[in-house]
Amino acid sequence: MTQEFTYAEVGATKTLDLPDGYSHLRVRTLVGEGPVAMRNAADALMEFWMHRAVPVRIEASARRAAPGVSVLVGLGVGPFRIKAPCRVIWTEDEERRVGWAYGTLPGHPEVGEEAFVVHMDDTGDVWLTVTAFSRPGGRLARLAGPLVPFMQRAYARRCGAVLRRLARPR
Repeated sequence: MTQEFTYAEVGATKTLDLPDGYSHLRVRTLVGEGPVAMRNAADALMEFWMHRAVPVRIEASARRAAPGVSVLVGLGVGPFRIKAPCRVIWTEDEERRVGWAYGTLPGHPEVGEEAFVVHMDDTGDVWLTVTAFSRPGGRLARLAGPLVPFMQRAYARRCGAVLRRLARPR
């Protein structure tokens, strides 16, 4: 049986029409230049290498991101690890734009959606953009209060730094 998402606005990160009533996040990071950097960044993103190198524990039901793939994100260590179940909502795989988004499932401390998109602009620069909307979904997230947006922004910046390393031509 497939679990339902914990919010109604499924797919809003695709249209960038982020819903009211949530905290919004948009972080853009330069990760490289040229087609080789684009392909390397795209592979690292689509195959969850970026997340694993952050490091975040990722258990995915498939090797590559695709709609319907279940993802269990583990944040923290040992007994202090928070498990955050998600499911991939949409993917995009074009020559100059690649990405995906996942939405929260029951048991996730937050409610909302997060998208990771790599694109190459007209000058050849390769960018990672992390876009999200979220609000507390449980007691733990409510207790963390104002720290959550700070931690989300730091995580998005860390994703960019890691992807910059993974995108380098080999």
